Amino acid sequence: MASGAPQEQAPLTGVQLGVTAFALALGTFMMVLDSTIANVSLPTIAGNLGVSSDNSTWVVTAFAVANGVAVPLTGWLMRRFGVVRVFCTSVVLFTIASFLCGVAWDLPSLILFRVLQGAVSGPMMPGSQALLISIFPHDKRSTALGIWSMTTLVAPIMGPILGGYISDNYHWSWIFLINVPFGVVTALVCWFNLRSRETPTMKLPIDTVGLGLLVLWVGSLQVMLDLGKNADWFNDPLIVVLTLTAAIAFVAWVIWELTDANPTVDLTLFARRNFWIGNLCFSLGYAVFFANILILPLWLQTQLGYTATWAGLVAAPSGVVAVILTPLVARMSGKVDARLIATIAFAGFAISYWMRSGYTAQATFGDLVLPLLVQGVSMSTFFLAMLTISLDKIPPQRLPSATGISNFCRITAGGFAASLISTAWDRREALHQSRLAEAIGNGMPYQLAAEQMQRLGMSAQQAAAAVTRQMVGQAYLLASVDLFRLSAWLAAGLILLVWTCRRPSAPSGPVAAD
Repeated sequence: MASGAPQEQAPLTGVQLGVTAFALALGTFMMVLDSTIANVSLPTIAGNLGVSSDNSTWVVTAFAVANGVAVPLTGWLMRRFGVVRVFCTSVVLFTIASFLCGVAWDLPSLILFRVLQGAVSGPMMPGSQALLISIFPHDKRSTALGIWSMTTLVAPIMGPILGGYISDNYHWSWIFLINVPFGVVTALVCWFNLRSRETPTMKLPIDTVGLGLLVLWVGSLQVMLDLGKNADWFNDPLIVVLTLTAAIAFVAWVIWELTDANPTVDLTLFARRNFWIGNLCFSLGYAVFFANILILPLWLQTQLGYTATWAGLVAAPSGVVAVILTPLVARMSGKVDARLIATIAFAGFAISYWMRSGYTAQATFGDLVLPLLVQGVSMSTFFLAMLTISLDKIPPQRLPSATGISNFCRITAGGFAASLISTAWDRREALHQSRLAEAIGNGMPYQLAAEQMQRLGMSAQQAAAAVTRQMVGQAYLLASVDLFRLSAWLAAGLILLVWTCRRPSAPSGPVAAD
């Protein structure tokens, strides 16, 4: 967002407004979609490239971390070069990076191109938000925010569905190549319709030291989280070095940003109660949400035999609910206390996760979908409420920094959650498997099960393998239930935290945009 405000120009009307708004929404949709589209495709990608599933998770986390680090630069880029120019350039570079991901020849090249894709997509979400706000009339800005919210919330749900369908029916590379035609259309439509609305620019210094320290501590922490599971955590010297590097770089970064005249991240904003508590709730809530949309399809595919397509379709109804309710929530957002809307969001998340903790190995498709319908209610209220709270009463000239920090915290939290949830899932499975093995052992339950399977025609070895397989499946079910239940308690706890904020004023102008 540039220092000049695009909303001061006359709004667009008619067909031009509709086409441009669609293109801007499509830009956001593509970027958010790519944060989750590879989730259900990881087993396919790993098998095709000849690597383990553990290593393939870098395809998800590399994008998330690169995008999170790039977001704080958005405000500087848009003030330096203009909102329209930066947004359109970002879309073009994102399209090129998507093509490169699609033609990647091995895992290292794919991870490299995903890092590039995440880095260049940093301005896409805040740019589309700023431009959507600017092209709508002042009294229709809730409509603009509703459009943004729908695309931001539905894209993570559509990602697994689309990724699963492509993986099951086509080559996995098409989960990235599909961006190319849409990226070209988005860039062309936005450039030709918005280039006359470019914002004023100014020459600004860039905080290279602060940016370097940011990349260092976030990157070190993410690599530590990703490698720790397979490296026996702090028994491995590399993990210790990465942890120390992250801690030292973080402290140095905080000191530098608080003392530099032109910091990459304006940390003084955290002196505002609504800003720091709102962003804490926003980041933790998103981290729990992101972790759960990762673990559910993984469990369905590896343990219940779901295809990638059907694993994605389980989450589809929540996206439908969010699309229906978001415009209604956007209209009432200025009339109802945002803390109450946030309470509805976190309560819905808590109920949804608690319902999932009742899953069994015999759960039907309907059983799996019902908690996701409840989640759809939360998705329609979560972003709107948390943005209103965290950006309350922030001066317009500080909004670029505030929205950049908000995006950075949320996206980075999601990247960390992606690493932590897979580690926690495997550790809980190992714990439950050891307990089940102790309970069953070679005693009566084991003998009865083995004899029953041998009567069905299995050999002794086949019967033993079948019993072990059932035990592993039950262990993963119990691990999933544990994490769903923990997620429910975390979401419920955030309700208490959000009420420590002051009641925010009704959103007006760009304050409501992220």
